[in-house]
Amino acid sequence: MHVLVLGAGYSGMAIARALAGKAASVTGTTRSAEKAAKLEKAGIRPIVFDGDTVSDELAAALRQTTHLIQSIAPGRDGDPMFRAGSQDLATLAPALQWIGYLSTVGVYGDHGGAWVTEDMLSKPVSARSVERVEAEEAWLAFGASHAIPVAVLRLSGIYGPGRNAFCNLANGTARRLIKPGQVFNRIRVEDIGAATSYLSQRLQGGIFNITDNEPAPPQDIVAEAARLMGVEPPPEMPFETAELSPMARSFYGENKRVSNARMRETGFEFAYPDYRVSLAQMWQTDSWRGQ
Repeated sequence: MHVLVLGAGYSGMAIARALAGKAASVTGTTRSAEKAAKLEKAGIRPIVFDGDTVSDELAAALRQTTHLIQSIAPGRDGDPMFRAGSQDLATLAPALQWIGYLSTVGVYGDHGGAWVTEDMLSKPVSARSVERVEAEEAWLAFGASHAIPVAVLRLSGIYGPGRNAFCNLANGTARRLIKPGQVFNRIRVEDIGAATSYLSQRLQGGIFNITDNEPAPPQDIVAEAARLMGVEPPPEMPFETAELSPMARSFYGENKRVSNARMRETGFEFAYPDYRVSLAQMWQTDSWRGQ
């Protein structure tokens, strides 16, 4: 197994780490030399990739890649690997056996707090979610035309060491915004890595929600983290009067409960099925600060 992670950022690094002990080689791309050094320190071969130009070094890595994970977000021009003028991926990567595409539960749009599954039609609201749907379709079509299984991993709100409610409380940015009926799903970054590793080793394609078991109001997570830390949580703040960026406000415009039943039915077990288990583990192991 020769793994290439396009966009080895927070989630991509977790995936690379999960596959490192199982693969003959793990390569990850990043945009900067500084981040490349971080990948190398983690035992991942780094390649600088700006998202547009496939260098000779990246082309050589693609030629031997058997398992490809795409974590780079699409833009207005579509997915970096399928934009006009891009080199043919099948030619670049002739040894491909499996593809994992990291998407988002944002493709479902707003469902008024109802449960959603992978079989429900996408109805994205934001432009970035529309772009994700188009990218999903491009990767699934590529897989179908080349008989390569493609797993689309729709991720909910990502958190983990270095990015969590403890950090927000510690640096004074935590807020408890109250919007009645609003819930969000979350996913621990290590579970993203484990789920990707699991699907890749089985060469399993399809669409999977990678998310926790318990959609919950965002203020509950802050309150639980504060309880574990032994500090006072920030005061509750009505959503209507809160100062938020347009992007942050748009997140609150989508309310749904995302089911992970399909992923669990494959036999996969989430290590952090709800925020209470996850926060307790991070606090007890003092891993919440990250590296």
